[in-house]
Amino acid sequence: MKKIIFVLTLILTGGLFASAQTPEKKTTEKSNSQVIEREKFDPTKDAARDLQAAIAKAQTEGKRIILDVGGEWCGWCRLMDNYFIKNPALAKLRDENFVWLKINFSEENENKEFLAAYPAIKGYPHLFVLEKDGKLLHSQNTEELEEPKSYNLQKFTDFLKLWSPPKTSVK
Repeated sequence: MKKIIFVLTLILTGGLFASAQTPEKKTTEKSNSQVIEREKFDPTKDAARDLQAAIAKAQTEGKRIILDVGGEWCGWCRLMDNYFIKNPALAKLRDENFVWLKINFSEENENKEFLAAYPAIKGYPHLFVLEKDGKLLHSQNTEELEEPKSYNLQKFTDFLKLWSPPKTSVK
């Protein structure tokens, strides 16, 4: 009987010890994922002024502009931001070729006047690709870049490559 109690005590103690270690691992992983913070949609920003700054930067750096329209209320918007964090090669492709500009759409600020210059948006997030001078090149429904519960890496990569500015040869 004593042997049975001893074995049960070892099993229970081992189980408690193992379960006590599991939350630490989760906490560490969670804190590691929080090292890189995502840029939030800000209803107080002036979209027109921010676009002018993006145009100046794009012209200086030879990039195109992507307007990322959405809001903090939008789960797929936050998911996209985190998708770039989890896929650094995709983020690098984005950052090397585009000035990424978040345009808030929320109850606090729908940016109606600013967004009236662009095609109607059917869902969020929505991406507008602009030339470095601000001219609209493409309106992208991000649903086409999704897969169930996430984004599709190949589709997103193809989208960014397709709309990246042409590379100029150095002579």
